[in-house]
Amino acid sequence: MTQQPLRGVTSLCFNQDQSCFCCAMETGVRIYNVEPLMEKGHLDHEQVGSMGLVEMLHRSNLLALVGGGSSPKFSEISGVGLVSPGLPLTLNLGPDNEPTCPAVLIWDDAREGKDSKDKLVLEFTFTKPVLAVRMRHDKIVIVLRNRIYVYSFPDNPRKLFEFDTRDNPKGLCDLCPSLEKQLLVFPGHKCGSLQLVDLASTKPGTSSAPFTINAHQSDVACVSLNQPGTVVASASQKGTLIRLFDTQSKEKLVELRRGTDPATLYCDKGTVHIFALKDTRLNRRSALARVGKVGPMIGQYVDSQWSLASFTVPAESACICAFGRNTSKSVNSVIAICVDGTFHKYVFTPDGNCNREAFDVYLDICDDDDF
Repeated sequence: MTQQPLRGVTSLCFNQDQSCFCCAMETGVRIYNVEPLMEKGHLDHEQVGSMGLVEMLHRSNLLALVGGGSSPKFSEISGVGLVSPGLPLTLNLGPDNEPTCPAVLIWDDAREGKDSKDKLVLEFTFTKPVLAVRMRHDKIVIVLRNRIYVYSFPDNPRKLFEFDTRDNPKGLCDLCPSLEKQLLVFPGHKCGSLQLVDLASTKPGTSSAPFTINAHQSDVACVSLNQPGTVVASASQKGTLIRLFDTQSKEKLVELRRGTDPATLYCDKGTVHIFALKDTRLNRRSALARVGKVGPMIGQYVDSQWSLASFTVPAESACICAFGRNTSKSVNSVIAICVDGTFHKYVFTPDGNCNREAFDVYLDICDDDDF
């Protein structure tokens, strides 16, 4: 992920319902509304320094901040409530040799105070870099390279769970935001596997997840839960297949094919693929599917489903994607937000017709008010 001096984007993240997105930058933090696209607020470099990660709790006043980049401001213990494990804090180098802070700071913008530290209400500290943070209304999940911590949140935080993981340099993890399900998913100990934890039924203090899904033959490269927590999707480092599993039965629901050549599933080839899940007959299939019975190796390829529609974004520019608000029953939309500062909205129809509806440079959108 290339970075521009001073203005460089270090990470992007949607909030839990994809109505907003957070932008961690060398110059601080910026928060945007998705539709319509507008800046809702910002924290400048003087307030928070350079940021490595930022996570937003719904549309509330709470942000989880992880310092990073060239000049993190809070690279020393700030003195706000020390929650975990309370060992000396140092600046570490992350997997890409970029400085990342081993602490998560909770910023409460509703709290009054002239100094930026007055708005820091909680601090979770570690001895190794924090690679990801996930939040829901009652819990916060903090991901290190080989361990995941779960805390009650935001009132009276206490450690609920601690899970050892396979080497996880990307901090892969997802947390269901639903009130009905408290599912957590992350890479399992076995290569290509997923561990699925029901935080509502798992006893605090458990050190390993009770359910394992053998999803792939190579290491997992990305994983995501749908909002109700009924389906988990994953892809491997090979990047050719996306597999979806039922979180209740653990059975594979469908296998979707991006292509035949390896790729990192973060748009390193500049293509966003759209698949149909409710009516999989809309997805494209190989012409060989009409031939009939074929060998087992070719059969796996023939049985795969291909995207019903696709569109391109700037090549080599990582992006995050979400479905937009539907304008009609027959027209849907996808939002793509890229680290190069561009915003893309495409509309598509069930027959695979896909067209760009909106384009903007979100880094050029300014709001004079503080967050």
